[in-house]
Amino acid sequence: MKSYQNLILLQNLYRQKALGFLYSDPFTINETNTNSTPLSLSELESNVSKCHLCDLSKSRCQSMSGYGNPNAELMILDFSVSSTDDSTNTYYTGRSGESLKKMVENVLGLSINDVYFTHAVKCKTLNSNVPSASEFNSCKSYLFSQIEFIKPKILMTLGEDAYYKVTDENTNFEDVRGHVIDFKKYKLIPIYHPAYLLRNPELKKITLNDLKTIKSCLSN
Repeated sequence: MKSYQNLILLQNLYRQKALGFLYSDPFTINETNTNSTPLSLSELESNVSKCHLCDLSKSRCQSMSGYGNPNAELMILDFSVSSTDDSTNTYYTGRSGESLKKMVENVLGLSINDVYFTHAVKCKTLNSNVPSASEFNSCKSYLFSQIEFIKPKILMTLGEDAYYKVTDENTNFEDVRGHVIDFKKYKLIPIYHPAYLLRNPELKKITLNDLKTIKSCLSN
């Protein structure tokens, strides 16, 4: 069965389960109106907005596919959506978001409209928990499709969780942070998460150097 058919089936099952149904009659899918993969970034974003592949769809206000320039040379990847992001349906929220915005504008010399910012897990987690492996896996195809549509020059991951999940590596984060890593067809550079820097301000100078590396790569 095609992956898109699986998606439709799961969406219907989760929708019925949320309504309290324990059993439903068999149903068929009209294959003439489906595609195995989205044909554009906007179509992918539409699929994300209607996704019910995991239980996070029950507690979200909305799913958050991404924000910014679809032709961006820099793609910023956070791991999960915060409660503030979800409740306001905006990006760069709170102190962490404001810090990230300053990194982009003041250090990289870009507007937030020049870059593309997204999350590996597209919905906020339950009770601010760390997203589970199954929840990430539900979003994984969305994320990698986004990367393929945008084709960024640099993929900047925020913090350990984003780096480990996206690359499926278990390398010590300190050994890769700030390094230019070959990842698929792209260059990936992990940095400390802005929220981590707020708790550890002595590391801001290190992150400044990492951002300078990213700026240099973008200009080459």
